[in-house]
Amino acid sequence: MSVSGRRVALGVQAMLVSVTGRSCGYGTAPASDAKPTGNTIPYSVLYELGQVAGFGPPFGDVDADARVYVQVSSVGTTAEQVSLHADRVRAAFLDRVPGSGQFAHPITVAGARVIGRALDQEDGTTVVSGTYTYVQRFALTVSSPAG
Repeated sequence: MSVSGRRVALGVQAMLVSVTGRSCGYGTAPASDAKPTGNTIPYSVLYELGQVAGFGPPFGDVDADARVYVQVSSVGTTAEQVSLHADRVRAAFLDRVPGSGQFAHPITVAGARVIGRALDQEDGTTVVSGTYTYVQRFALTVSSPAG
């Protein structure tokens, strides 16, 4: 099975909007009519960063197919605002259900399933012309569905 980077990105985008309660653009700032908050700051922008095919998780899980990389840039008007939004994004990806080990916020991907995720790199805050951006990169292990 090949993994559709676009489908993974759309699943991530939907999860981020749901968990953070803020709009998330796909490769660009959200449109003014994007749900739930349009282009009102803070918001996030999601970028596909490619994938490594044939990636195997620990213990040689034969269903594993790819490690997909995405970048989330949180955008705000102050360093504190963008840091808080980045904290919400990180929690959306990495929070777990206590006692179960399961991720708290599922990422739904048509024709595949996300079986692992990790914070790959965090570049932190930059500011340009009064707009603050906090950059995080995540690695998702994506597998064909069991069946």
